[in-house]
Amino acid sequence: MLRRNLRGLLRLAVISSLTFLPVSVSLAEIPANQLTRSEELSGWKLLFDGKSTDQWRNYKKDEISSGWKVVDGALVREGSNAGDIVTKEKYKHFELMLEYKISEEGNSGLMFHVNEKNGAPWQSGPEIQIQDNAKGHDPQKSGWLYQLYQPPANRALGETAPLDVTRPVGEWNQLYLRIAPNQCEVSMNGAVYYHFKLGDKDWNDRVAKSKFAQMADFGKTGEGHICLQDHGNLVSFRNIKIRELPEKGQPPQPIDGKLSVKGVPAFPQMKWEGWTPVEEDGTINKPLRILELTYAKGLAHRLFAMDQKGRIFTFENKTDTKQASLYLDIQDKVSYWAGPGANEQGLLGLAFHPNYNENKEFYVCYTRKSDDKSVVSRFKAKGDDLLKGDAGSEEILLELEQPYKNHNGGAIEFGPDGYLYVAFGDGGLRNDPKASGQNRKQLLGSILRIDVNKKSDGLAYGIPADNPFAGQTGLRPEIYAHGFRNPWRIAFDKATGTLWCSDVGQDLYEEVDIVVKGGNYGWSNWEGTHPFGNRPVVEGTSTPIDPIWEYDHAIGKSITGGRVSNTKRLPALQGKYLYADYVSGALWALSYDAKSGKATRNEQIIEGGVPVLAFGEDESGEVYYMMDTNREQCIFKFESKE
Repeated sequence: MLRRNLRGLLRLAVISSLTFLPVSVSLAEIPANQLTRSEELSGWKLLFDGKSTDQWRNYKKDEISSGWKVVDGALVREGSNAGDIVTKEKYKHFELMLEYKISEEGNSGLMFHVNEKNGAPWQSGPEIQIQDNAKGHDPQKSGWLYQLYQPPANRALGETAPLDVTRPVGEWNQLYLRIAPNQCEVSMNGAVYYHFKLGDKDWNDRVAKSKFAQMADFGKTGEGHICLQDHGNLVSFRNIKIRELPEKGQPPQPIDGKLSVKGVPAFPQMKWEGWTPVEEDGTINKPLRILELTYAKGLAHRLFAMDQKGRIFTFENKTDTKQASLYLDIQDKVSYWAGPGANEQGLLGLAFHPNYNENKEFYVCYTRKSDDKSVVSRFKAKGDDLLKGDAGSEEILLELEQPYKNHNGGAIEFGPDGYLYVAFGDGGLRNDPKASGQNRKQLLGSILRIDVNKKSDGLAYGIPADNPFAGQTGLRPEIYAHGFRNPWRIAFDKATGTLWCSDVGQDLYEEVDIVVKGGNYGWSNWEGTHPFGNRPVVEGTSTPIDPIWEYDHAIGKSITGGRVSNTKRLPALQGKYLYADYVSGALWALSYDAKSGKATRNEQIIEGGVPVLAFGEDESGEVYYMMDTNREQCIFKFESKE
């Protein structure tokens, strides 16, 4: 089943992002054999345009045989004596992506670094199997590097058979191959199968034990053609894309230009109450990890910073401010993020009630130390002091069992409608083992929307009457949108009310989403716009909505969701979504056109090396970013370079 494109329909939901998208609308399929703007900008090219076979020829021939045909946008081997075909160009280091559809009992293969000195391509080019895993005649399954490498079993789930995420006969599968100097990789439908390195000891030992030991050229050419194998069976290919990799460094970033903007410490003189980088005895403290920087309406020129360890600080929003005072300390309740495997646990969300000045209420989301559950709680200020939280005032609104320690999500925001939005990941581990993303009977993998001003049906909160699944038997009425892996993080655009979410991918892609009521964002049937795994579509779920932007893991490996800049102080950033990648350390500014539902420009702010944990915002619409650092200056703002 092909994913559908809803980008044009997102215009229905901007500002009034509370409009439920009707699933009965007739939607066009994403055209095959096209590059996204992000792919074009980052160096990907098509090896097949869906119309011609111009970039292919038969092995040792000048032309391609009549046994290979273009049928409905696919390159199909369906005739007799088709023969193995190779690219006209040779490739050394590259990434290759293709989709294949195999016939019942069918077999084919993908080979790389093929030369034409031998009688057959497989005598020089290692082969990745393509076959029907259910009724195929070869014990080597689809995605295995023939006689050399296969995916391991998922021991964490008690499985003993090698991982198999191939989709059945008649459905498209996505195969990814990277051949690089430092590490090579094969992934099937978004899940990494194995890594290897050409020519290292492990590779040579495996080759020596295989039938290829007698082939002098096998895996040693260093560059060569890419080959699609004729094994005598019907097989189809499409979306064949390649990106050549540089000898050193990374492929180009997916950017339309660079902004003359830099990051500078926002509060260079500020000290944090109760925390210093180094203790008097020389002990180096764990870094402050500021995951939220926000404000409370009515408290002019005042900011609140949330530390993942379980503390909230407050300080004056002035460049020369010198002290961040402790506002709330609940470290005794919160799982420590520096514990084994707990990097995504801790105090994860903070939001002040829109009427904080009157009701003194604020809300947090944290991972509880005693049982690792996610907890959403209401706290109050201490007495009449709006600059001091009362740790003893906690009222728990919601508890959620977390099966694993990662993918907690935890960002919370009040929307322009006055409701509280809560983002949860899929529960953790790899490959969404609990199938949470598409399961609307539970709360993981979803963005929730609750009314903190009411209580209903025995809950400590109310369910907005227009929530998309309210009143539907068996479905959780709190869910506003679903299909997320690890939303990090969510934010409302102050000017338009649009809800933004950046969802951290698994092995291949990171994505930026515009979130609408009732929206399904695909995980774990999709990672971005790409198929993931082989689970069947859950009955009753709506067609997944595409991200407005995505980038692959050669560009970055862990997206940090940001905020839309609404300050006039820096026109270069006005109205743009500022976001980053924690691993590569790059920062970008994304422009979005609500009418078309498309991202129109992606511009570079910082090329790399800045590990941004999160973004924050003050009452004026100024956007800040927070770094993972042992220095006291961990909050930064943007300034013009000119």
